[in-house]
Amino acid sequence: MVRTRFVGAALAALVVAGVAAVLPTGSASGDDRVEVSRKGPLVIGHRGASGYRPEHTLAAYELAARMGADYVEPDLVVTKDGKLVARHENEIGGTTDVAAHPEFAARKTTKVVDGVPITGWFTEDFTLAELKTLRAVERIPDVRPRNALYDGRFEIPTFEEVVELSRRLSRELGRDIGLYPETKHPTYFQDIGLPLEPRLVDVLNRKGLNRHGAKVYVQSFEVANLKALKRELRVPLVQLVSGSGAPYDFVKAGDKRTYSDLVTPAGLREIRTYASGIGAEKSRIIPRDAAGRLTTPTTLVRDAHTRGLVVHAWTFRNENAFLPADFRTSTDPAAYGRAFGEYAAFYATGLDGVFADNPDTAVEARNGR
Repeated sequence: MVRTRFVGAALAALVVAGVAAVLPTGSASGDDRVEVSRKGPLVIGHRGASGYRPEHTLAAYELAARMGADYVEPDLVVTKDGKLVARHENEIGGTTDVAAHPEFAARKTTKVVDGVPITGWFTEDFTLAELKTLRAVERIPDVRPRNALYDGRFEIPTFEEVVELSRRLSRELGRDIGLYPETKHPTYFQDIGLPLEPRLVDVLNRKGLNRHGAKVYVQSFEVANLKALKRELRVPLVQLVSGSGAPYDFVKAGDKRTYSDLVTPAGLREIRTYASGIGAEKSRIIPRDAAGRLTTPTTLVRDAHTRGLVVHAWTFRNENAFLPADFRTSTDPAAYGRAFGEYAAFYATGLDGVFADNPDTAVEARNGR
């Protein structure tokens, strides 16, 4: 979300009136827009309200919207018959009850995904009808034991089902619930003949969402697919930036650049040629010291804003296990720490949005600024 400093007096008038707007971010192509609102940094329900329900379920997305999230984030992978479904990974052994289905036992296998051997069950080996016989389970039950209460209750949703849910909730809640899909492992899916991108474009086209002003962002950890999508989509694109490593398409192509290179002034200028923003791992914005405490913010938010890019940060969670050491309340990893303190530190950097597992906490922190 672009802050009010971005557009001067004209936007200030809109903000005072409480009016949301959609404005260009300065791209040479002029085909992307980002949301502007008086509320402050946007809140993205990370995999839905995954702090309260098993991630990437319609129940998690709906709860996120009802908690005040501006967007919900489905990670997209592909089925054997070419359907987009919402899973954090194409390996589903840790997020579904597939291991309890003897009819699928023989499909357990080992594959190399982005250069890493992974053993389990993979969406591309199942038809959508087969996946619909599975049920979601909590991915990290040791940290979120209450979420395990909902194990076995929810299906794996298709991207189209997430779109329809956002439309229903937008009507019911009287505000637009945006979509923030991520293309997962695009090089991998391209290599096995199940590319994500044409399927994503097709759904957005058929649903009337590939247009200026649609409340949609599309994100990826890779670069080449975003550059290709730039030619197909009229919605803003976001380059995800991890705290370490490199985009896998760079690795495969022998390109020696890393994510650290992408956040240099030269890297940000290149990102601006195809994207409207960056989705940065939190340590890129405020690093932690050796003891796990927050240190001094970097210049990344300012540097990105200078080059016309919005900055959305990930991932904000309430549990001690994920908080900086100076905001933990005990040694219990599952207990809630002082999450509002962490939000205050990051909101103070001027960032434009946060990916939150607990959207209600992010909204309350924003409201209390």
